[in-house]
Amino acid sequence: MIEDVLDDAESRMQKAMEALGRELSAVRTGRASPQLVERVTVEQYGTEMPLNQLANIAAPEARLLTITPWDKGAIAAIEKALRKSELGLNPSSDGQMIRIAIPPLTEERRRSMVKIVHTKVEDAKVAVRNIRRDAIGQAKEFKQEKLIGEDDERRAEQQIQDLTNKFIGQADQIGKAKEQEVMQV
Repeated sequence: MIEDVLDDAESRMQKAMEALGRELSAVRTGRASPQLVERVTVEQYGTEMPLNQLANIAAPEARLLTITPWDKGAIAAIEKALRKSELGLNPSSDGQMIRIAIPPLTEERRRSMVKIVHTKVEDAKVAVRNIRRDAIGQAKEFKQEKLIGEDDERRAEQQIQDLTNKFIGQADQIGKAKEQEVMQV
């Protein structure tokens, strides 16, 4: 039973790290990358939709993104969503395609991006700690129901804590790598 709790906790913590990776891929660096804008939500057809469901996103050059909507009527809504986003981008359209020139980041903008990275890493750590709390709660329930003994409960809590420490360290490493990437000129 404890193994099931540990396996569940580990898989949930791994998913939290994968989510952190996806979140950080949207944080802007000096290069153009389709992941930068694919999660921007656009209001279209009466609902909020991610941009990657409305258009083809490409990076033909290091400092240029092109967005080709499948429905040309969505161009205005996509431009509006891009301007509203916290990415600080200025899209231009020719009626068929939206082009976004990615300007080099200023020192001030880099520092604000690093703050965003720190926030996202901290959110991932909180998610991991919440998973730890749930797993320890399950172990305590097993002890109360007399399915396991006190020693097993303590051992399980230690294993859960070791797992938590591993994933929090992993989140820190991911954050440091992204911070270096953002600060690189």
